[in-house]
Amino acid sequence: MLLRRSSDLEPFVTSGKVPKNLPFSIALATVKPGKRTLKHIHEASAEFYYITRGVGVIQLNSRKESLEENTLVHIPAKTRHTVTNTGKEDLLILCICSPPYSHEDTKIKE
Repeated sequence: MLLRRSSDLEPFVTSGKVPKNLPFSIALATVKPGKRTLKHIHEASAEFYYITRGVGVIQLNSRKESLEENTLVHIPAKTRHTVTNTGKEDLLILCICSPPYSHEDTKIKE
């Protein structure tokens, strides 16, 4: 069994630090107010975003959708995406990738 609390983990910029023995990876992302994530795709991984706190907007290719707490978003592989925090507090996103996240699978599209 693997049990970790977010308070036990050090924040990092995504760099491929993911255990390779699981069928998925999970991370908690923080987007500061007024900021956005880099536009990117995952060549092989599908991704799910679960909004645990805050509000924002997600862009999936050319489509834009509002985000709020308890929203779940499915992002198929090869879908360009970015999230913008439109609120006044941190936007917290639980990011789940399957197959697991890898830096090599991620292509920045800025």
